[in-house]
Amino acid sequence: MNISHDCRSLSWELTRVLAPTLDVIVMLIGLVGHSLVIYILTGRRRKNGLQSLQGTDMLLLALSFSDLLLLVCLPFHSAAIALGYWPFSSILCKVISFLGVACNSASVFTLAALAVTRYLIVVYPTWTYRFRMRRWLPVTVILMWVPAVALAAPQFAFRQLRTAPILCFAFLSDLSQLVYSTILFLFSFAFPLIIIVVMYIKLYSFLRRTRLQGTAPQLERYQNQVTKTSILLVLVFTICWLPSYILMFLLISTNNSNIPAQHLNFAIIARLLASSSAVANPLLYAFMSNKFRRELLTLGRVCCKGCRCIMCPGNKTSNGTNSVMR
Repeated sequence: MNISHDCRSLSWELTRVLAPTLDVIVMLIGLVGHSLVIYILTGRRRKNGLQSLQGTDMLLLALSFSDLLLLVCLPFHSAAIALGYWPFSSILCKVISFLGVACNSASVFTLAALAVTRYLIVVYPTWTYRFRMRRWLPVTVILMWVPAVALAAPQFAFRQLRTAPILCFAFLSDLSQLVYSTILFLFSFAFPLIIIVVMYIKLYSFLRRTRLQGTAPQLERYQNQVTKTSILLVLVFTICWLPSYILMFLLISTNNSNIPAQHLNFAIIARLLASSSAVANPLLYAFMSNKFRRELLTLGRVCCKGCRCIMCPGNKTSNGTNSVMR
């Protein structure tokens, strides 16, 4: 019994160090990645002299916004894990819990909307142009936050502080917790995943059919790219979020609000994967784009030139003099 207790104590001590460390790494990578995405997307609009973002750029910007809000919640959870108790107020307990569910749901809804939009743009380009989908995308982004906020609203009602030790705890009966968790699983994971899978399968089928008809030979390379990207997107989405829902239902089934020692390692991995989704999204949806990578390289060259000019101001003068003399 003492050995088991010592092992559990050691595991929790490691968790209190490991989890915040991993959170810092995830947060730094996420902040850099999303900052680059936002800068390039908004710079693309300015460069083209547009009033609004084109195509899926609006959805990518919305995805970065919701993921950044998710990253903002990380330090609060990290502090609670490191200290072993919730050091903040009851209001922050409710607000951070609300933001976590709302931003996660909005992010997932945006991924589903991206899949639908890409399918419509490729398969029905004339219809999307006549329908002026670009004008409707900002409305779509706003509407996606309505169900996201609705799913997160109960957090304000049942999140409270529990003493000895102070924890940000959900006061719900077993049945209520099961119902709420099932609703979250269906609307924030299962249904969006089905939409994403169906849309990419339909897109693949359309490209394959078009290529076999010989109307667009260049589609073979695009079809292969879409196939690989689609499989990767579905796998990453599933791997990032499924462990968290498994852990959630596992805790409900055992009638235990605290994580048992035997599930502690799984809980750490599940939490890391869930928070990593905020980092994976810009990598998959933006950095995998050839156009985005070219713009990123251009930005890198401009930054390097700027650094060289700052570090060696004399070179700029001499180069300017030489160019005038020539």
